[in-house]
Amino acid sequence: MKKSRGSLLFTFGLLAVVGLSGCSQETPAEKTRAAAESGNAATQAAGQAAVDSIKTPLDKARQVESTLENSAEQTAAKIKESTP
Repeated sequence: MKKSRGSLLFTFGLLAVVGLSGCSQETPAEKTRAAAESGNAATQAAGQAAVDSIKTPLDKARQVESTLENSAEQTAAKIKESTP
């Protein structure tokens, strides 16, 4: 009787531990949601990198364009001054 009582208590204890550890696991829906969120973050980071790789040359081109416009205006002003 003592042996079967100890075995029974051990079995119930083992089931309780397994049951409690199983409750802390994520459900498949939560795993899918977490994967989607991490995928969205990766997609957003890749998208931002693509935007930055396009934006940087465009910003440089705008600066060059602005410099050329200023130079053209100065040249036009000098020509007007020198023309009688």
